[in-house]
Amino acid sequence: MLLTGTVQVSAQKFKLSHFVDSVLTKRYWRTDFDTNYITRPKTKWTLMGRVNVAGAKISSKGDQENINFESEMKADYKSTLSVGVNYLGLSLSFSLNPAKIMGKYQDYELGFRSYGKRFGFDIAYQDASNFSGWQIRNGVRQDVTTDKDMFKLRTLNVNAYYVFNNRRFSYPAALATSYIQRRSAGSFLLATSFQGQHGDVKEDKQLEFKMTNIGIGAGYGYNFVPGSGWLLHLSALPTFIVYTHTSITMRDTHIPLNYHFPEVIITGRGAVVKQFSHNKFAGISMVYYYTNIGYEKSLSVRNEKWLARAYFGFRL
Repeated sequence: MLLTGTVQVSAQKFKLSHFVDSVLTKRYWRTDFDTNYITRPKTKWTLMGRVNVAGAKISSKGDQENINFESEMKADYKSTLSVGVNYLGLSLSFSLNPAKIMGKYQDYELGFRSYGKRFGFDIAYQDASNFSGWQIRNGVRQDVTTDKDMFKLRTLNVNAYYVFNNRRFSYPAALATSYIQRRSAGSFLLATSFQGQHGDVKEDKQLEFKMTNIGIGAGYGYNFVPGSGWLLHLSALPTFIVYTHTSITMRDTHIPLNYHFPEVIITGRGAVVKQFSHNKFAGISMVYYYTNIGYEKSLSVRNEKWLARAYFGFRL
């Protein structure tokens, strides 16, 4: 009886895995695009190794109570090594931060990206407290370094896009390598962006600010295929902020951050991909976020964040 039950359970698991595999295979090989321009890799499995580097910067400029000020602060760079596996379009990856292990990197960062042929989005969250930079007050410059006991900044960026020419232009060919772009093509893009940010100076709560921004816009992306096995990608998605909510206080005093058109959230992406053979490829890619809000004659705040990666992969 025990042997019979074990065989039945094993058979059910086999049927379930076979069903899942058949659904994924059917979805993966569905041809709803122009195969003269886009094609799928001919294998089910992809293994990839990556080197990732990320950075962030926040700067401000303004004039409050007859005090001219300007500042620029950069977060510590984050470098990670990652290994990923992709099966019929589903990906799983594992990342390792050597500096974190050695205690040299104290910040926290999390990212999730889904690059589809028609729709796609990326999410980036950073909790940072180690910054270095400078500030100028009434012409006097001072170098500034912060740590977790002085300053803390939490930032969430969410961006989504829709591709009009999705039958010939492939975002995932450039940024996810789950498609192969065979001929040059471009497309107009619709986009929406969200940024939420919360920062404070912990020492005596001298300064605290909260910002929420939502933008809607359009852009353009282009995949250039200069020769066999090569792909160069460039895209820009500017969105104009249609909703903003800001709260800035300094020692219980509210500081206004007035809306001044145009306030924007811009997402830029670039990539270079090289297919060495039917089962080997390598590339570099970069995602860049830029946000500008406020008015320099009173107070303006600019945020920049970027992620660059180099990778090498095999298809099996």
